[in-house]
Amino acid sequence: MTAAELREETGTEPVDPDYPVTPVPRSARRGVVSISVVLIGFTVFAPTLMAGASIGAAFRFSEFLAVLLVGSLVLGAYVAAIGFLGARTGLTTVVMSRYTFGTAGSKVVSVLLGGTQIGWYGVAVGSIGKMTALAFGWESAWAPGLVMIGVSALMMLTALYGYEGMYWVSLISTPLILILAFWITGLALTEVGGVRGLFDIAPTTSMTWAAAVTTVVGTFASAGTQAANWTRFAKRGRDAVIACAMGFVIGNGLMVFFGAVSALAFGEGDFTTLLLSMGMIVWGLFFLFGNLWKSNADAAYAFGVAGAEIANSTRKGPFIIGGVAIGTVLALAGVEGHIVGYLSLLGVLIPPLGGVLIGDWIARWRSGQPALSTLTEKVRWQALVPYVLGCLVAWVSNELGIGIAPLNGIVVALVGAWGLGVKAKREAATSA
Repeated sequence: MTAAELREETGTEPVDPDYPVTPVPRSARRGVVSISVVLIGFTVFAPTLMAGASIGAAFRFSEFLAVLLVGSLVLGAYVAAIGFLGARTGLTTVVMSRYTFGTAGSKVVSVLLGGTQIGWYGVAVGSIGKMTALAFGWESAWAPGLVMIGVSALMMLTALYGYEGMYWVSLISTPLILILAFWITGLALTEVGGVRGLFDIAPTTSMTWAAAVTTVVGTFASAGTQAANWTRFAKRGRDAVIACAMGFVIGNGLMVFFGAVSALAFGEGDFTTLLLSMGMIVWGLFFLFGNLWKSNADAAYAFGVAGAEIANSTRKGPFIIGGVAIGTVLALAGVEGHIVGYLSLLGVLIPPLGGVLIGDWIARWRSGQPALSTLTEKVRWQALVPYVLGCLVAWVSNELGIGIAPLNGIVVALVGAWGLGVKAKREAATSA
């Protein structure tokens, strides 16, 4: 339904042109280039460099490449499936979950996805504050704190502007972080005598192979599960899949790679300390700020639409403002110092959500979905049970180093939701 049609039917103006709780009309859909720009701007994300550095310092280069390949393929395939559903339904992930988890059960999904994005927001704001203090030699706590509050306000304003704001900031911010990433990688290769020299470097820290793959997937497990927030603007499902591959396989994979190469070459797994030791802290701050501005605008947008779903509101603005306030407090508390543990947690808790959505859609909704207003089920145990089982399997896999924890969780949740969905569909047809 177009804005004009909505006015004619209801006699009111649409409250939010980003359609946070309704399907995106065909008139507002975008092409593959536009969607790709937004998603690449989302995944070309500075904290992913930091995660890559922590992984790279723990492996020989050949082992790291295997970790990166497997992790990127798992993440890319998973996100592409979610992105496809977004394009087909025109709905955000959290609103889509009403069909699968029920109109009340979907609130759990919104809290999980919105909450994790608030955490990411805090990591990015805290990183800027920490690097600013290092760049200018500030020793007081209040100076970087003021920086965090100021940049957080700027990011919030971009998110409030919606899809258009994120698109234009992406065009500016993505080249900035890519310049920094290529620059650091070039210096790293010079340091070790080229790519061949990387294969001869011994790791300086330790991490299990399974934990490393989980970390790669965890870099965008939460955000990837919410890819539908942006791919719902795609004209076709194929466009969404291409955009997700560009963003989450190529964009995210390059960021992990660049961070790891730098850590291997200089023997430092802390990315901020690495920039400081290379004498690049001021330039790094400039490029990172440009990048984090866009990425955090995306994160704020994500928890804004999650909040709108929880409250069943057509306005995302109040929830963006509230989430930004919480994320800024987390940044002031130093949340960026716990990034690896945070990513591991995301790699366990979030992918099974997507598995449930995919499995249930295959089982019950491939031929189309009814209007949201017709949904009557409050909580669907057929979705909650597979999700809990998927999380349990992912957690055990991660703790014991069995296979790839996020993939194990996705598969168990997907198969369980599919099986229970087929059963529910048959029972509904029999009773009709």
